Amino acid sequence: MSIRLMMGAAMLCCGAAQAAVDQAALADTADGSNWAAWGRTFDEQRYSPLDQIDRDSVGRLGLAWSRELNDVWNMSSQPLAVDGVIYAAVGYSEVYALDAVSGELLWTYDPEVDPKKMRMAWGIRGLAFWKGRVYVGVQDGRLIAIDAETGKPEWSVLTTEPGDNRYITGAPRVFNDTVIIGHGGADFGHVRGYVTAYDTETGEQRWRWHTVPGNPADGFENEAMAMAAETWTGEWWQFGGGGTVWNAMTYDPEFNRIYIGTGNGSPWNHKLRSPDGGDNLFLCSVVALDADTGEYVWHYQTTPGESWDFNSAMDMVLADLTIDGEPRKALLHAPKNGFFYVLDREDGALISAEKLGKVTWAEGIDPDTGRPVEVPGARYEDGEALIWPGSGGVHNWHPMAFSPDTGLTYIPTREMPGYYNDEGREPKTWKLTSKDPMGLKGFYDDIPASAGSSKLEAWNPVTQTRTWEVETPGVVNGGVIVTAGGLVFQGRADGQLQAHDAGTGEALWAYDMGVGTQAAPMTFSVDGRQYVAILAGWGGSQMLLGSLGAQHGWVGREHPRRLLVFALDGDAELPESPAPGRPEPLPGSDFVVDAAKAEQGKKVFGRLCVICHGTAAIAGGYAPDLRASAVPLSAESFDAIVRDGALLGRGMPDFPELSDAETAALRHYIRQRAEAEPSAWDQVAAVWDFLRLMVKMKLAEYGW
Repeated sequence: MSIRLMMGAAMLCCGAAQAAVDQAALADTADGSNWAAWGRTFDEQRYSPLDQIDRDSVGRLGLAWSRELNDVWNMSSQPLAVDGVIYAAVGYSEVYALDAVSGELLWTYDPEVDPKKMRMAWGIRGLAFWKGRVYVGVQDGRLIAIDAETGKPEWSVLTTEPGDNRYITGAPRVFNDTVIIGHGGADFGHVRGYVTAYDTETGEQRWRWHTVPGNPADGFENEAMAMAAETWTGEWWQFGGGGTVWNAMTYDPEFNRIYIGTGNGSPWNHKLRSPDGGDNLFLCSVVALDADTGEYVWHYQTTPGESWDFNSAMDMVLADLTIDGEPRKALLHAPKNGFFYVLDREDGALISAEKLGKVTWAEGIDPDTGRPVEVPGARYEDGEALIWPGSGGVHNWHPMAFSPDTGLTYIPTREMPGYYNDEGREPKTWKLTSKDPMGLKGFYDDIPASAGSSKLEAWNPVTQTRTWEVETPGVVNGGVIVTAGGLVFQGRADGQLQAHDAGTGEALWAYDMGVGTQAAPMTFSVDGRQYVAILAGWGGSQMLLGSLGAQHGWVGREHPRRLLVFALDGDAELPESPAPGRPEPLPGSDFVVDAAKAEQGKKVFGRLCVICHGTAAIAGGYAPDLRASAVPLSAESFDAIVRDGALLGRGMPDFPELSDAETAALRHYIRQRAEAEPSAWDQVAAVWDFLRLMVKMKLAEYGW
């Protein structure tokens, strides 16, 4: 572990004030000076009461300062601001502390992640702050408490098991002198999900709650697991089961409960995981636990017997609503499955649920049972299915916001189908392996930029209707915040930070950040001056999207990763950024592609390489586009990097388990992709774009 200290004047005087970030501070929605938690306050509304920057003044918003962070690859997180200091987690959980007014670097902390865990290249999404400490979850499974003044670690615990598939990308949450963390990993092999609560002072474990039942022969940890086991069939424990809490957790001080949002099954394919059916509790659920003991209180399952990666690991926002003339303590939730849910926080009862976007797997939610009314064929019973939404969901982890002023929820959404095919997989013969962890046939072809779209939507949770919507670029854009100034801020994939009128959706202000982002902004104040901050840089989930991620031109390491801070009348200049571009595949060489080897390599690439280097070998983010690289032309150079770890220091993991035949197959696949003609998807998209252009020109002839 390494620490770099650069003590500044601001840091020397704020230690005492930091101790005030406690239970009372995180419950106080009226004080907007700090952004001290992932959702700002316990309710996770991402609403700030600051209004210095408003509809009238936002035109004066300018850059106060920026800092380049080009040594890290991922910028998906939302920073914290506490007493004039910004804390940002980037890359593999590296933490930066900066003076919020000047941008002076105060300290950095690098947890030095185990290179083996770098294979799950998602990056960190956020931090927690409590009584003078910063808490960070590390990709390799550690939870670390850092002294906020010095940057030195005070304690560290391993929350996972050595050598397992679990990893951490989500932000911890703090309450009652307790810090809680979950993990991911259910997409990569045997994982049984859980959350763990630790003492904030010592790191001692207080409680752990598993999300799915284990082997009945070992006994159950509690009555909730015994109840859940009744909803599973077969020998599910052989596969882990899944249900990881990799993102959303919300503390409710009114009921002293922690709500957790659980993930998909492991494997995804329900018939393999639970061959005789069953709802498979507590997959894809909102679960309420007693915050002090971890005991089960209630649950609501959004997708019973899930088969599509329809996580409920998305925001759970607390709001007081008036519905049918009655005040309700509500929980607002928009999971991947395409519905927007309003639940009663007291008992988990469904208040309402409606489609947020295009949904074809279910007709709706039965208001009496709370269960989805599924469409026949959606579970790919006939071998395959194309449904909306796909595994990316209508709403993913990119956070939404709620304004008590407008009564609206602001949600970054997408519209994109998913293809599911379990050809050749039967419960009696299928085995969970690293080559087939999901129980589905792989989809390896490129999907063009026109295959998906996205929006920023304002949704009324009381009437379950859309108030306004704005088209956004591509399929993955940043999370949002909303302010008392009547503004919704969002960072976008095209490099624009935009401010919209919270009531109408009108774009009132925009700033070119020089690179796209999927991170959420935040706002805070120092000495009466309001600031807006955001991390910008291309990486994270866009990396595996192929053409969908590459369409914006932020491919490769030449584009910046930076923290930008804005204020009224700010006049700082942003360092110039290269124009968007796309790497060109290396032209033909003496390398002769063997089609059979390339076919084998396609499967290896899909299993090990696609997360960083993109679908169909089209890089969608920070990692190099291998079609444009000369390395695959040399077996010696390729093996030195892929198997021997020659580029471990630059974030490229090693795969010593690969055979000579497998590395050769990878090279043939990469070169085949470099020489490939546009896919059928690309050709259809190109023809459609041409026809639309012709129609547009013809209409123009008539003055339309």
